[in-house]
Amino acid sequence: MMRALERVFALLLAAGGGSALAMGLAASAFAQNVAVIRVDGGINPAIGDYVATSLARARLDGAVALVIELDTPGGLVSTTKDIVTAILNAEIPVVVFVSPRGAWAASAGTFITLAGHVAAMAPGSTIGAAHPVSLGGANPRPTAPALPTERSAKGKELETPRPDDFLAEKVENMTTAFIEAIARERKRNVEWAANAVRRSVAIGAAEALEKNVIDLVADDLEDLLAKLDGRVVDVAGRQVTLQTKSARLDRIDMSLLNRVFAVIADPEIVGLLFLLGAFGLYIELQNPGLIFPGVLGAICLLLAAMALQVIPFNWLGLMFVVGGIALLVAEVYVSSFGLLFVLGIASLAWGAWLVFRVPELSDLALPFWRAIFPAVAALGVVFAVLAWRVSRSQARPQYSGAEGLANAIGVADSDLSPAGLVLVQSELWNAVAEAPVRRGEKVRILSVDGLELRVRRVESSEERGT
Repeated sequence: MMRALERVFALLLAAGGGSALAMGLAASAFAQNVAVIRVDGGINPAIGDYVATSLARARLDGAVALVIELDTPGGLVSTTKDIVTAILNAEIPVVVFVSPRGAWAASAGTFITLAGHVAAMAPGSTIGAAHPVSLGGANPRPTAPALPTERSAKGKELETPRPDDFLAEKVENMTTAFIEAIARERKRNVEWAANAVRRSVAIGAAEALEKNVIDLVADDLEDLLAKLDGRVVDVAGRQVTLQTKSARLDRIDMSLLNRVFAVIADPEIVGLLFLLGAFGLYIELQNPGLIFPGVLGAICLLLAAMALQVIPFNWLGLMFVVGGIALLVAEVYVSSFGLLFVLGIASLAWGAWLVFRVPELSDLALPFWRAIFPAVAALGVVFAVLAWRVSRSQARPQYSGAEGLANAIGVADSDLSPAGLVLVQSELWNAVAEAPVRRGEKVRILSVDGLELRVRRVESSEERGT
């Protein structure tokens, strides 16, 4: 509404005065704007929401196009589908620009780039390697299909090898059909798109332009807008001519909540948050009143719970993680000769690996040696040292209470003949001696009988040996 009023005001000024200032205001009022967003990192639901809300805002603001600056190693297939669907049904042109130089449009990024009304790449950027992988699971190399012309020694045509995992085969076929449909809709290289999924092929910007995978190569955003100007694109069945040469840029930033989700929606971050949260709460329970470990642990667990709302996970794996931590805590208090400790570490490692092994497909993974092993090893060392310290403290003689007085040395505070007072550990006790003891002589406590000590005098030879 404000922009419409600005245009009317500028027109009135231009018509009435005809001055250069008025004409300048009119020109700026009619200047087109291009909305720009930056997608950098893994594709997750927070990114999907960012793209969808940006598309809606760009349309309401009257933007001539939405430019998505893309640099991603991949992400969730479900979110990728949502983004592609939003782009294919967009009411304004969407330009996907893989930038800056050296950027990736890998895996999920390939689907998003091909879905754009205009696909562009910066020199030195890469696109492809879109074969689906399991979230945190094993991902064997895709089998290359036999060519139709290949024949065996007996002249029979070779059959296309079939993957051993039928779920993987089903998903591969589905994602291949999905990317082929996108490429066909945008009139791009369908054969290459299929190979990007089935054989994980990847190419650079120059080769992508040559093979009709993308529409143009641009050095930067300014060069992109110059090359887009005058290009005709099909948007929802109508022909739209882009007017971007003198358009102003309107950058749409990600909301704070989406930024938080985008950071924590990573299996490695979630795993660390969960372990830190559990450890913080354990320290607080063992040392009530410290406050900081408990508050930090609660915050970490809340952030982990938030992340698990946007990324798929396996409940069985989460139960193994909780059970492993419980076994480690039990080892501190139970003498199991290390059995509970070993079982706890095994349960923790297995659960951490299993928690993100789900049917959902993604390039977000929790690698064992880089993430799970160091975290579990560090936690295991902490609990091992804690259990060792507790066992040592339990093996030491008692230093307080009646048990701590046994065999201790005190000083007679009065003559013991045989009863009197003894000063031991800065306390006066009633005592009964085996033989008479003079005041000031050292005595050894033999036993404690209620509130009375049984003592004997320490001989000179015994005192020198002590």
